[in-house]
Amino acid sequence: MKPIGKLALCLASALMLASASTWSQAAAPKNGKNYRIAYIARAQGDSFAAWLADAVVQESRKFPDTQVTVFDGQSKNEVIASHIENAVTNKYDLILLQPFDSEAQLAPVKDAVEAGVKVVTVNNRVNDPAIPAVDADPIQQAEVNAQLAIKQVPQNAKVVVLMGPAGNMHSDKRREGWQKFFFDQRKDVKIVGEQIANWNKDEGMRLMEDWLQANPKIDAIISMNDNMAAGALEAVKGSGEVFPFAYGVDGTAEACLMIKDGSMTSTSLQSAYALAELSMKMSHDLLTGKEIASPQYIVAELITRENADKFIQMHKELGNIK
Repeated sequence: MKPIGKLALCLASALMLASASTWSQAAAPKNGKNYRIAYIARAQGDSFAAWLADAVVQESRKFPDTQVTVFDGQSKNEVIASHIENAVTNKYDLILLQPFDSEAQLAPVKDAVEAGVKVVTVNNRVNDPAIPAVDADPIQQAEVNAQLAIKQVPQNAKVVVLMGPAGNMHSDKRREGWQKFFFDQRKDVKIVGEQIANWNKDEGMRLMEDWLQANPKIDAIISMNDNMAAGALEAVKGSGEVFPFAYGVDGTAEACLMIKDGSMTSTSLQSAYALAELSMKMSHDLLTGKEIASPQYIVAELITRENADKFIQMHKELGNIK
């Protein structure tokens, strides 16, 4: 089956089995073993999660003995738990999980391991260091943005902060990074709004609309991901206000284009392809009995208007920008 496009991924149905899409690679070597991997994405409606799912599918083609099935977690802990249970029941060899909630996914993951299914997490971890993981350093992702913001954000600025889901380690640690490298050093800055928007563009937009009603002049948007920042900037555009400074994380195609046109300030690249490459190799090594090192990390690179063209070209070459 050929990989379906990103639009189809984002429109995956709410039914657990109907939300699965399978990619089969070339036949394994004769008399060789075939491995089945359940890739469970936190939410295909999230632009970064969709990018990562596409990247995992593409990377999986390097392993001819492997079949990957993608499941949409829909940003719901109960749906993700059902997918994990389904993968165990259907005797998948390995679950590659993009956790939504580091604590909520812990018990289902432990149950899967006890049932004999291997588990690797990517782009977040569960609260157990024994579970193999591939990730980025969320504090470093925040730091590279904060170092820029500390020079740009005006004195006595009013800022808003958009958070990911409660209990999500990436959101919490990125916020910790912003506190250490920005807020602790800029005591003049006032936070006039800070809310959870669950990585969601629409939620980011609704919150920003409310904040603009209460604070007509907001100097900066500090977002724990690009998707929420993009939503907040849609609200600014609709209000007719001047675009504030806006900082995100992920380096999505949308964010790169917004940085290029000047509506967004910067983001730190969380390369879905680097995450996919490391996590698929780790998964395949586990399946074939090789030793692994865990956790493994990728490094974030700052994207600004000065270097946005490079990353826009990257997204074009990868098919994320037509």
